[in-house]
Amino acid sequence: MIGYILLLYLLIYFAVAFVLPSHRVWKTIGVNPVTFRSTDTAHDYIGKLFKIVMLGLTLVVILYAFTPDYYSFTLPIVWLENQTIQITGIALLFLSLIWTVVAQTQMGNSWRIGIDEERQTALVQTGIFRFSRNPIFLGMIVTLIGFFLTIPNALTLLVVVLGFVLIQIQVRLEEEFLIKTHDTEYSDFRKRVRRWL
Repeated sequence: MIGYILLLYLLIYFAVAFVLPSHRVWKTIGVNPVTFRSTDTAHDYIGKLFKIVMLGLTLVVILYAFTPDYYSFTLPIVWLENQTIQITGIALLFLSLIWTVVAQTQMGNSWRIGIDEERQTALVQTGIFRFSRNPIFLGMIVTLIGFFLTIPNALTLLVVVLGFVLIQIQVRLEEEFLIKTHDTEYSDFRKRVRRWL
């Protein structure tokens, strides 16, 4: 049962956190918010790796939901498999989804997947952004942790570690870009608001 819930969650997450905001920005201002390309830059390479990480997570959830015999090959962490931890993981998944959607909505037309070097967007400093400079990335980290706690195994642990490292690098690339484009405004924002919380 949990496997089907996680699979449904993934579908909702991709739709609500990526597809719908992308469509909203494209319809509103005619800009494709997905900025990752197929070049060999650090930015685009991180985008490719993150797709692989999310594909890996999706495959683990499918194994868990439909082929429990093969799921054992993911090396389940048995001592973490209890109801309290699983409920905590599910709670984190739903809280992080709400948090991410609110942050994306508050970004409005400034929302992008990656760094948009062609157009300068407004620097959002209101709403959740008063407490976190990177609330969407924070939501993504909590989502990965939620998956690990719900189905703890070697692969979901690897997804958390790789996802965390990739997000840390992407955040720093974006911060360097924001310093260049927003200069003093971003410097002041960075002094007032923490990177995460």
